Amino acid sequence: MITGGPFFLVDDVPQPGRFRLVGAEGRHAATVRRLRPGESLVLTDGAGRLAPATVVEADRAELTLDVRATEVVGPPAVRVTLVQAVPKGDRGELAVELATEAGVDAVVPWTAARCVARWRSAEQAAKGLGRWRATAREAAKQSRRPFVPEVFEVASTGAVIGLIERAAGALVLHESAGTSLRTAALPETGDVVLIVGPEGGLTGEEVTVFGSAGAVPVRLGAQVLRTSTAAAVALGALGVLTGRWT
Repeated sequence: MITGGPFFLVDDVPQPGRFRLVGAEGRHAATVRRLRPGESLVLTDGAGRLAPATVVEADRAELTLDVRATEVVGPPAVRVTLVQAVPKGDRGELAVELATEAGVDAVVPWTAARCVARWRSAEQAAKGLGRWRATAREAAKQSRRPFVPEVFEVASTGAVIGLIERAAGALVLHESAGTSLRTAALPETGDVVLIVGPEGGLTGEEVTVFGSAGAVPVRLGAQVLRTSTAAAVALGALGVLTGRWT
């Protein structure tokens, strides 16, 4: 996969030839990254298309690039959707940032029973989703990923049950689980749903209904991780166990 230089997101990856990188990405490249003629970067649409490019001219708010041939990267055989209980404060953005860097494919905010923070109104939900989506976008660029994970609308417990039933596999992180993630049965292809509870933990009812839908409670280790870091640690393990990182 193409990895030379920082990544910048565009709506459509251009054909080989001259291209002007303008707007927010152009300003960031020119004024924050201070890229200059001769330096390399990569353009991506966040959906698997990549094109390496070299800076030809640098203005205060845009770059002129020489774009080379496009590469198309396919999604992993095993895709991971994170169901993340909404944490308080800015820990939600931290959870999304770390999970994106660790390779998550999609994120579903979840209103768990013990969530301290709740997006009660449409305005709160829109603001929260906007922050999570912006975080995923920036984290994908920073970690030089060809895919920006999609952040879906906030889900109820019933909606999460539906995700579990449609998936090839589902895991619930729980500190008291009898099965370790290392020994859990994992699919070779398809979608895996990874569920992370809130600061106060999952209720017994949530564990039961998710288990009835097909999710397996698993533990990561002896330590109890924060809701904002648990997904990233689990994704690292899944990256090795499923071959996503080969």
